Amino acid sequence: MIIFLNLEYFLVAAEELNFTRAARKLYISQQSLSNHISNLEKEFDVILFNRTSPLTLTYAGRALKTRARELLDLRDETYKEISDIKDFSTGQLSIGVSHTRGRVILPEILPTYQSQFPGIELHLAEGNSSQLASDLLHGNIDLMIDLLPFTAENVETVPICNEEILMVVPDETLEKAYPGQVEEIKEKLRAASDIRLLEHCPFVLLKKGNREVLDIFGYHNAGSVDIADFTLGAASISLGENMTFSFTVSAKETTKVRLEYAMGYVKADGRQSRKIFQISEILLKANKKKTYIKKHSFSDLRTRKHYPGTHSVTLIVNGAEQDTLDFELTI
Repeated sequence: MIIFLNLEYFLVAAEELNFTRAARKLYISQQSLSNHISNLEKEFDVILFNRTSPLTLTYAGRALKTRARELLDLRDETYKEISDIKDFSTGQLSIGVSHTRGRVILPEILPTYQSQFPGIELHLAEGNSSQLASDLLHGNIDLMIDLLPFTAENVETVPICNEEILMVVPDETLEKAYPGQVEEIKEKLRAASDIRLLEHCPFVLLKKGNREVLDIFGYHNAGSVDIADFTLGAASISLGENMTFSFTVSAKETTKVRLEYAMGYVKADGRQSRKIFQISEILLKANKKKTYIKKHSFSDLRTRKHYPGTHSVTLIVNGAEQDTLDFELTI
């Protein structure tokens, strides 16, 4: 192993070509300098100096003189870079945040952060809560801004602000969801401000499997739910046929469960686009099982045209993706 101190002493001796002057310049004894040079020669198993008068460098010594300076410069640069990272003078920081929350919070905090740490390069990653949580746990991002509570091993949470959330619901929407009960629902909302009173309204984020909204309505604890025997009816189907799939769901403890599936369609350019469909919302009793058989049509519609290729179907439990199976669509 190369000792940097040996290299430093060697460089001074190589420049002076005189051990006495070099030792005096280094404020050490000539014997101590000789020992450092000898240790370096043993390390490389070569002779670095021709011990003649005058003192000269061997071919190996001349080569090491060039490399020694480069190594010592690299050492200094490395120490400075690591020190700057330690002191938050330089480096990178990856922040995960949802699109809507990022538009509100980041403009308030990023200018202040960048003024205090101008050498930190910021990277922003957008996604829903489950995607960002996965990225955080897998080390793809350094931190995420999300709703509390968030519990995971080796993750520290720090409250940064309280959000005031306002919701506007048209009377027509309430009338469709709760025929003849609009005024009653309004009174209950004024008294309790409980958003769960509106769970039958067509929330867009609820349909999209947004974890934050699902949590509000009690669809959480997906870890207690098990999916088994997820199978496709066929590995390949033709245009106009149905893709049939089945699975069994069970829970270790009584859990409110929202079951959905994401169909990965092949687009005209060969890429996939996804659409999420609801299967069921149930209160699954502890240690109980329920089997589902679902059919999905692959007939062309006015609003959707199908293309051949590898499609996929993914099961989603309370906003968390479970298993995915692929199948072929032929035209």
